[in-house]
Amino acid sequence: MPLRKWFVAMIMGISLLMVGCHSGTQNDPEIRLPYYFAVDGAWCWFSDPRAVYHKGSKSTTFAGWVNSAGDIMIGALDHKSGGIMTAVLDEKVDKDDHANPSILIDKDGRILVFYSPHNGQEVPITLLKSEWKESITEWKKPKQLFLNDNPEYPQDMRRDYCYTNPVRLSEEQDRIYLFWRGIGWKPTFSYSDNGGKDWVPGRVMVMPSNTTDKQRPYVKVASNHKDRIHIAFTDGHPHIEEQNSIYYVACHDNAFYRVDGTKICDLDEVPFEPQEADRVYDAAVTHVRAWIWDVAQDSSGYPIIVYTRLPSKTDHRYHYARWDGEKWLDYEIVSGGKWFPQTPEGKVEKEPYYSGGLVLDHENPEIVYLSRPVNGIFEIEEWMTPDGGETWEYKAITENSTFDNVRPFAIRNAHKGQKPQVLWMENRKYIRYKDFLSTIRLY
Repeated sequence: MPLRKWFVAMIMGISLLMVGCHSGTQNDPEIRLPYYFAVDGAWCWFSDPRAVYHKGSKSTTFAGWVNSAGDIMIGALDHKSGGIMTAVLDEKVDKDDHANPSILIDKDGRILVFYSPHNGQEVPITLLKSEWKESITEWKKPKQLFLNDNPEYPQDMRRDYCYTNPVRLSEEQDRIYLFWRGIGWKPTFSYSDNGGKDWVPGRVMVMPSNTTDKQRPYVKVASNHKDRIHIAFTDGHPHIEEQNSIYYVACHDNAFYRVDGTKICDLDEVPFEPQEADRVYDAAVTHVRAWIWDVAQDSSGYPIIVYTRLPSKTDHRYHYARWDGEKWLDYEIVSGGKWFPQTPEGKVEKEPYYSGGLVLDHENPEIVYLSRPVNGIFEIEEWMTPDGGETWEYKAITENSTFDNVRPFAIRNAHKGQKPQVLWMENRKYIRYKDFLSTIRLY
């Protein structure tokens, strides 16, 4: 990276400290945190983790985003000083909020960043690895991951890359799994057993037997960081699939399993069909389409899923589903209102299923952060359930806002009471995923 670029990026980070403040961490109450994590930044919700807390020689929250020029960005919040440093990882990759990077910390404390353009035809996934532990100031040479190039699939199925979701399992010799939308626009995965240096060819994870290119299942990924990966997915996009259902599958011991432990297939026997996994929500029964938002595990290791049911384009319902050891339980949390994009006057909204959004606190999934309209403006709230989803209480995080607050993300590995806990987008303008001017806020 040119020295000039890094210098400019560090000045940007310093400028954040002068924007505005609120109280800091519970352990350091005298520390005051910036009002913004990024003054120009946005993200989609299908590349994760977007932000990770790491405790090494120092305490740091790392977060990634794409800015309105299409630059891939990363920031590091020092929990001792409250200062934020930012860096430009790659310039003008894609002016599109779907291009946001995902972040993984390896066993040595180095930072791995994965990203690709939105629907990057023949543009591979890029992997960057920090030169130093817990530092974003210098990076090793970018590695291009042409993971779709598997001769088992026709050439015309190998062009597209989108959405990166890395997972590291410590009890599988620190194997790194990577999930993305790839071969034939379907959920695809690979893994590396040497810290990201080499990867097995990508393989399609799930594919309906009667699929088309337009059918693109959406996936959310989480893990216990040790020996198990939780995966939730859909039939496709709710704008296309009128009966878009929610499914769940677990990955461990080199195979995919249903939630009750029934084996579906080995890693090298994919793809499997959606109906072979758990159908958590069946839209064919209710005739109400859905979209996935997050998956995590509870203290017993059982999966919890949050998603939206979409009775209409203007009626989005937030749901909380969990496995209790015997069956799936499903509860509505609250209405999420309608879409949040600012539809130009006289135009038909192109993304009517873009909800304000919700996310689980992965360290305590009895907590959900969500965005819903209050007095006509989308606000961020913290919702808590004492009984597994049957009843809820909440508190406001933002109130009386001027701009919409959407797409919250609970920082991975952040401990209870620690600040910040959650980041989100505050939209000055959001017409569509290529036409936005947003900030990243924190609490």
